[in-house]
Amino acid sequence: MSSSIPSQTETLAWQGDTEGHLVLIDQTKLPTELVTIDCQDLETVWEAIKMLRVRGAPAIGIAAAYGVVIGIRDAGNQREALIQKLNEVTDYLATSRPTAVNLFWALSRMKELAHGLGDESASAIRSRLLQEARAIHEEDRQMCHAIGRHGAALLDDKVSGVLTHCNAGGLATAEYGTALSVFFTAHDLGKQVHVYVDETRPLLQGARLTAWELMQRNIPATLICDSMAAQVMRENRVQAVVTGADRIAANGDAANKIGTYSLAILANYHQVPFYIAAPSSTFDLSISSGDEIPIEKRLSEEITEGFGKRTAPEGVDVYNPAFDVTPAKLITAIITERGVIDPISTQAVAEHLRD
Repeated sequence: MSSSIPSQTETLAWQGDTEGHLVLIDQTKLPTELVTIDCQDLETVWEAIKMLRVRGAPAIGIAAAYGVVIGIRDAGNQREALIQKLNEVTDYLATSRPTAVNLFWALSRMKELAHGLGDESASAIRSRLLQEARAIHEEDRQMCHAIGRHGAALLDDKVSGVLTHCNAGGLATAEYGTALSVFFTAHDLGKQVHVYVDETRPLLQGARLTAWELMQRNIPATLICDSMAAQVMRENRVQAVVTGADRIAANGDAANKIGTYSLAILANYHQVPFYIAAPSSTFDLSISSGDEIPIEKRLSEEITEGFGKRTAPEGVDVYNPAFDVTPAKLITAIITERGVIDPISTQAVAEHLRD
């Protein structure tokens, strides 16, 4: 299968061995420029995550895992010093973004691996950590394809139009994406699906990234303003809504890009199925409901001076949450690499994730 971005440019790629570096697409430049960044130091990785140069919960987790490898390079050859440096690096990377659980999941996985390696040398620990980061990367690639297979099965012949929000494609993951993987896989299977793409205010990830990915794959797509979704549903142009998620609570409440909750309410009113597509690593079973999910607040300039042009009066008060939480009762089903959770409940989620 071909990826959803040009084959010569991966969303994230590691070059070299333990002394190598991370290369990633600077998504703030898309769709007009395809620019890559060489992350040679920890600060560059942190900045790339914080400033959305790399974004999407799975991609953030992968970048953070490789960031650990970069961050411990100068810790010397003493095991104790390396472990201390590792703890500092993971704590630092954890401050980049608060909502996407994959960030903390990947950092915890890297940290637990290193702490469990006993008396192995610093050099051996570095090699094992790079191996683990690569495993996280490849596992996400496989999970994306599995999500696509399970999700595409939900799009029967009656579904000709679908709607998505923000970007949950190859740019947000290792390859096929989560929500977009459903569409890519349906397209691979010969299903005729037309995707309506919310532009996704205020940073326009739908317009800049999702529309671009769909066009790369020659999948029919129509860009709409976020405020047009209700009218599109009223006109029966879409028969399903599929979005990604950045964190899912134990009861199935799901945090995703701001505006997702509104879509779920609209879909419920118009009796359009609303699906969340996300890997099992997106679940945070330590959180019983969406009320406990921390919501990142971003700079007011993203709204008042979007992309360098002032569109609001100076001094106006701004509220800019980056995410909202969709209650499980508004979600028709959650699609993961393991299958489909339907109906959704705390018990169903626990059984779905049980090893």
